Amino acid sequence: MNSKTSCSKCNHSSLCFSSSTNAVVAGFKRPTQKQRVAATKSQNLASNNPNDNFLKENDRAFPAPLVLPGDDLSEDPEYPTQSFQEWLEEEDRNPVTPKQKKLYICSIPDAFDGVEFLKDWKPATNILANKEQYHPPITIHIENYLKAFYHGLPTSMIPTYNMRYTTWSKTKKTSGKQKIPKYVGLDIGGEVVRIRIRERPEGDYAGQLNLNDLLDAAIAILPKNAYALLLVVDFDLYEDDEDSFVCGRAYGGSRVAVVSTARYNPLLDHKYDHRVERMHPWPASHCENYVNTYTKEESDKQPPSKKARTIGERSRMSATAQYGPIREAISAYCTLRQAKPFEELHAKPINDLWLGRVCRTASHELGHCFGIDHCVYYACMMQGTASIAEDARQPPYLCPIDLAKVLHATGASAAERYKALLKFCEQPAHKDSFSFKPFAAWIRSRMAEVEEVSAPERSTS
Repeated sequence: MNSKTSCSKCNHSSLCFSSSTNAVVAGFKRPTQKQRVAATKSQNLASNNPNDNFLKENDRAFPAPLVLPGDDLSEDPEYPTQSFQEWLEEEDRNPVTPKQKKLYICSIPDAFDGVEFLKDWKPATNILANKEQYHPPITIHIENYLKAFYHGLPTSMIPTYNMRYTTWSKTKKTSGKQKIPKYVGLDIGGEVVRIRIRERPEGDYAGQLNLNDLLDAAIAILPKNAYALLLVVDFDLYEDDEDSFVCGRAYGGSRVAVVSTARYNPLLDHKYDHRVERMHPWPASHCENYVNTYTKEESDKQPPSKKARTIGERSRMSATAQYGPIREAISAYCTLRQAKPFEELHAKPINDLWLGRVCRTASHELGHCFGIDHCVYYACMMQGTASIAEDARQPPYLCPIDLAKVLHATGASAAERYKALLKFCEQPAHKDSFSFKPFAAWIRSRMAEVEEVSAPERSTS
């Protein structure tokens, strides 16, 4: 969708809390409300859980997945559900234990021994444009976000002063020029891991590193007391020959994940056919005008059957909601846009947006390390994603079902977790971010809703 045309002056007055008409066309059938409520429960746990009020169904806080054309659920509409009970009984899930409870974050330093050509394959430490400095997210900020997101578990940075990229084998010279090798080595301090590489003749990134090899490196440096480890790299990544690129992946059973910052650079939003929406990222992705326009534009290219389209329209729900977490998040987003149109943003808000995108993917991939599968119940941080554009439309919060899983794993209370996230989002460095200010508004509204529900219960107890 072209954000400069039909939605250039959109005020997001009418919201979409259900899936788009494309969901029916694609064959996606959302679990019923009864099934969603049951999916938060467990026969093994007490029914009077203090977190229960935070896990209740509320479409103004937890809308349905959008399922727009090209989205992950549109391409795979029968992806299986994973209830709390199914997660609890998953044999391959690694439980948090007193001996393995710490989350580690690692970022490889800019050290190149004999493979200096790699410097041109990653975003520069400072990307100069119009005399401003744009830079990838700082790892300590990612750690602080994850510490709040997975509140209850300790986090730590892995020392990386001994790490460096190095040669894997001697390269032969051809026609007086050094040939780019097939591999580089990643020295992780006493051991060198082979990393496959490939050149990309076009685009802002001239080459890529292999994701699977980096996951092997992450496994090799996983501390004994770690529950999971996240490796953050600034290089563009690929997984196999069929991939154009990949932003992240987790080996949940091995408790490691890798995330690349490269493609989340907002300066690249309209390159590589990413088509990242600047008017309607989350939370504005739930704007009814946007959902209808996007669905129509894409369906006009491949129009569905008349019957399917009619059924889809009957399943739609929209509302001119004046309150609720999604509405409050959109209001905060609109305040930012009114203060400074996206097209006029300077380095700091661009860097903040870059950080928010990476934090969302980092928390998603670590979610897989906790054994959490992709979510099909709600618009949720644990949804699968088929593109950078879809990534930007998805929320940073956990739906009630996946929140129940994380709270059980970390031992944290929902209230304390939300307070920790709110504290992060309201820090001076983040409070005016397009990523974190709307999330802060969502959290405040959600906590207020639960407080309102809890007050009558306390008065009668």
